[in-house]
Amino acid sequence: MSPRAAPPRFGPLQLVLAAAGTAAATLDLCMDGWVAAEYARRGHPGWAALSLSLLAAASAAAQACSWLWLRSDPPALRPAVPLGLLAALHLLQLGFFLRCLHALKVGWRVCWAKEEEEDEQRHMAFLSHDISMLRLFETFLENTPQLTLLLYIILRTNKAELSQGLGMGTAFLCVSWSLLDYHQSLRSFLQDKYELSLGSSVVYFLWNLFLICPRILAVALFALLWPYGVAVHFPLVWLAMFLWVSLQGTDFMESPGPEQLYRAVVAVILYFSWFNVAQGRTLHRSIIYHSFILVDSSLLALAWLWGRAPSEEHSYLLPVLSAALPCYLLGLGLRVTYYKWLHPNVQVQQEGRYDEVDASGGSDGVKFCSFLEPDLVNRRMQWLAQTHFSLSQPAQQHFLNGAVESAI
Repeated sequence: MSPRAAPPRFGPLQLVLAAAGTAAATLDLCMDGWVAAEYARRGHPGWAALSLSLLAAASAAAQACSWLWLRSDPPALRPAVPLGLLAALHLLQLGFFLRCLHALKVGWRVCWAKEEEEDEQRHMAFLSHDISMLRLFETFLENTPQLTLLLYIILRTNKAELSQGLGMGTAFLCVSWSLLDYHQSLRSFLQDKYELSLGSSVVYFLWNLFLICPRILAVALFALLWPYGVAVHFPLVWLAMFLWVSLQGTDFMESPGPEQLYRAVVAVILYFSWFNVAQGRTLHRSIIYHSFILVDSSLLALAWLWGRAPSEEHSYLLPVLSAALPCYLLGLGLRVTYYKWLHPNVQVQQEGRYDEVDASGGSDGVKFCSFLEPDLVNRRMQWLAQTHFSLSQPAQQHFLNGAVESAI
């Protein structure tokens, strides 16, 4: 039997960050409600209803995923609450916050225990992985559409309040940060991994930010002249992304029905940002995706240029729009820079091993951590880690053999 690696340590710093994440999620929810109330107070009930509808749809999808995961998880990993009450809390849209509070409780116990117990560390790792994934879902289902709506309203009224500017900046940062947090969470499944350095994390954060900003700008500009056109554009692009995800054969959820929910959520993410869902080299899929998004966003921007009224009201948008393409290309350049020189797999390549889907060699050297007991494996995130850090066939067999050994 091969020795198991130690689980990632959860310390006071991680506890503070988890508490800050929970507080930020609460603050974001309160801010969304306040903004919707301001829309209604200023005589725009349609904007208020749309804002609340986006919030409700995002929350419902995230709560559904959370409930489906809890229902399939071992009872020992659930909060010490009756299953019926858990279901009721999810119906009341409180399931994610319950998860966060439960994780904080376990994290506190782990940090201040007299003797570190690995079972508690494994339990905390399991909870953290799910929270990272749910945060990513909720961010893209709620924050990115809200950002687009907020930018549209600013352009429509030709006036930006200080709170709106701060809200937009915070939301953009949250979207990029959730992607970085998700990537770091996946890397915790790799054995003998190289952690992301500060420079690598900054570049990873920036290239996601620079790719998302032009996309949101293009959609907002299109909505400025054809608000109902977005109601046609989004479903069509979402459907194309949903079919693309389905053709790649995802296997994230426990059964086929919930798997369709996962694919639908991923299709929304792909409307705004790249998200890998299939094993194998991502180079060709990434080129196809970014080419599609670049062409689609360009057509939306050109439609605004073609249909805009010949006035000076939005003349400041011309230089902003002219900077969007360089911004997107800069994001692509930073992504290439990240994978070429700054990604941890550069160090792996120097040792003759490859662990990343975009590496130029094979991936037989990938070793996934087997520190978890069989009942403490977060199989959802484990599958995503296998997908993101793609394995060749021999490496897959090696990983499966290691998983069997860890269960003996």
